[in-house]
Amino acid sequence: MGTSTISGVVRDTCAAIWLTRKASVLPPPTRQQWLDISHGFLERAQFPNCIGALDGKHIRVKKPPNSGFQYYNYKQFFSVVLLAFADINYRFIIVEIGYYGSAADVRILRASRIGRWLQSNQLDVPQPAILPSSTGPPAPYVVVGDEGYK
Repeated sequence: MGTSTISGVVRDTCAAIWLTRKASVLPPPTRQQWLDISHGFLERAQFPNCIGALDGKHIRVKKPPNSGFQYYNYKQFFSVVLLAFADINYRFIIVEIGYYGSAADVRILRASRIGRWLQSNQLDVPQPAILPSSTGPPAPYVVVGDEGYK
């Protein structure tokens, strides 16, 4: 078989495996798991009510045929973007991959299911809680990210 045929089979097989297995391999966290993640951020980083860190990573690729500059990023190479939510131990909580390298972080977040879930409160995030050593009003749970996100 030719190289393009084999690479197409590999790509399609990987996509099928991910689509059928992602729910069992990387299911969205439960409310208790969010609380456990938050506890980890409090213990290791002294950051209360934090449920994760969000960032994108450019994965270098060869320029896809007929793609123009959609995959060409600001770092001056072709890439697809991995958008990931991680806990305090750098373990992925939720991931998405495949966005154009030319897209900005905030644009990718808005287009992603992670962004849609956050906007529509579909992630079963706990209700606001009072911060440790505080008597103030309950504070919401937060996600940290770099300056590319609002």
